Amino acid sequence: MQAKAIAQSVFLASAIFSGAVAQAGSSGTAIRDYRAVAISPAGDRVVSLESIDPGNGKRPHPTVVVRDAASGAIVAEFDPCGTCSYDKPAWSPDGKALAFVASDSRAGSAALQVAQAAVGGKTRVLATVQGVASSARWSPDGRTLALLATPNARKETGATAAGARQVGEIGVEEDAQRIATVPADGGALRLLSPDDTFIYEYDWTPDGKGFIATSAKGNGDNNWWVAKLSYIDAGSGALRIVAHPGTQLNTPRVSPDGRTVAFIGGLMSDFGSVGGDIYTVPLAGGEPANMTPGFKGTFNTLAWRGRNLLANALVGDKSSVLSVDPANGRHVTLRAVAASTSAADGRMSFSADGSKAAAAQEDFEHAAAIVAGPIAAMRAITDDNAHLQPQVAVQNISWQNEGFNVQGWLLGPRDKAAGRKYPMIVQVHGGPAAAASPRYIAPGEQGNPLVRELVEKGYYVFMPNPRGSFGQGQAFARANRRDFGGGDLRDILAGIDAVAAAAKVDTSRMGLMGHSYGGFMTMWGVTHSQRFKAAVAGAGIANWISYYGQNGIDQWMIPFFGASAYDDPAIYRQLSPIESIKVARTPTLIYVGERDVECPPAQSMEFWHGLKAMGVPTSLVIYEGEGHSIRKPDHQRDLRKRTIEWFGRYLGE
Repeated sequence: MQAKAIAQSVFLASAIFSGAVAQAGSSGTAIRDYRAVAISPAGDRVVSLESIDPGNGKRPHPTVVVRDAASGAIVAEFDPCGTCSYDKPAWSPDGKALAFVASDSRAGSAALQVAQAAVGGKTRVLATVQGVASSARWSPDGRTLALLATPNARKETGATAAGARQVGEIGVEEDAQRIATVPADGGALRLLSPDDTFIYEYDWTPDGKGFIATSAKGNGDNNWWVAKLSYIDAGSGALRIVAHPGTQLNTPRVSPDGRTVAFIGGLMSDFGSVGGDIYTVPLAGGEPANMTPGFKGTFNTLAWRGRNLLANALVGDKSSVLSVDPANGRHVTLRAVAASTSAADGRMSFSADGSKAAAAQEDFEHAAAIVAGPIAAMRAITDDNAHLQPQVAVQNISWQNEGFNVQGWLLGPRDKAAGRKYPMIVQVHGGPAAAASPRYIAPGEQGNPLVRELVEKGYYVFMPNPRGSFGQGQAFARANRRDFGGGDLRDILAGIDAVAAAAKVDTSRMGLMGHSYGGFMTMWGVTHSQRFKAAVAGAGIANWISYYGQNGIDQWMIPFFGASAYDDPAIYRQLSPIESIKVARTPTLIYVGERDVECPPAQSMEFWHGLKAMGVPTSLVIYEGEGHSIRKPDHQRDLRKRTIEWFGRYLGE
């Protein structure tokens, strides 16, 4: 079956063990979810996609909500399609209108909707795409709308989505995500960018005569790692290469004078998992220059405001807003919070003059709220979730290992019995270029119910950010290159010792779990350590050699391994858990999606087969129709039940 809904690819990031997946809950405990927050150009309004889970296994349906940026009062609401999902809304330059894409997966179509921001309820369809579409953007003069469109798409956009069925002649037909334009007052939709090129992200140039974009020819899932910085002429659709950086790149933005492109570049795991330094390059073309070398953090959001850049970055354990001089990289921190923030285009949305901002913000103990206002004095303007109480106790754990400063989060019961030690589950995040960040642990079956249930059953859950993670600069993010499972595992083991010194943890009863890169680290951990008594490996990688020829995204491997498996097979074998399968003693539950493009089921099957051959207790579950993310509520519940039972079986007193 061809899926048509829109999905953003976030490579090797766990959809089961992190994020706010709301599935059920009474009116007293249900979370109001805020996504794609965007502040108006004047800074007086905020729009977001808001939903409350209805329970009964049904998916939450979003509504486009406009609020007053000072009071949080609802000004207007839009919900033109009761069966649709909505993409991030975009403000018109004058702040009077909104544009967003409504996708109907049942009909296999997407509609570009336009609404007057001050008049609730009414929208008009400006264009329809038979396929998938996303990312509406107004031209600087407000006369034209652009969007990304994939006519007759064979699958959802993004490598984490379930892959298309592999039948017929493989590789002959590839989806092409293209820039399309349509007059704002109505007219025909025009597919603009070349039909052999996949556009990942784009933005208008200030003169409205073209677009800056990241693009690659060929398969869209696979080629983001070799994407180039491109200029597309808005009249002819002609594409010109601006630069081909030696790193992955995201968030290209053109300066107000139209001369300079700024972007975030670095070693990244996938499109959507943004992190790196700030680079600039002339729009006319040239060699990109790193403006923030040695920065001890990870930039993830970028916007020009006058001659300077406003940026968001993960700096250690804090989400920070900075003003950056693009001429010399000098920066000033305007805001820093030990929380996670999210917005329509990255982690923070800025007003046209850069004086105000808005985002959704949450941490482990506090559910999401929209925060808005002057950057240095942003405050919550919604209180829908204020009644929800902390479900876990949180400790920020820091330690040193082999010259690195490492950080992680320890979650545990709020009420601890005197003199009792508790077992602990180590959860390794996806990535590797990512980080475990504060996300609300909610009551009921919402907001990471697995972690809450584990804590309720008397476990600590430790979320380390070892070398290879975001948050401490590119040198730290690159430190596990050609060393997966080496220094990063040593960092995790040293972190366990730091936890044991700070909390009442029974280190004789520890489990290990993770999804994707975390699944690989779980497979690696049980073949290189005897400290764990039970494990759950999700969408892991057992054999890098066979994986190289099985997965649909092999381009990601070159930056991390330095060469292909055909040119340097030794390093691929050296880092493969299956090579050390005879060491394994840890009972391991393994799961994966049937149509996982990123970490194909054959990898999980190979590890399961190896454990069985070694006489190690193991179980393999392949979830029908699922991709890299396990999305169906019944599958999520089944997996959570199996995970808790597995740890209970082998870590019980």
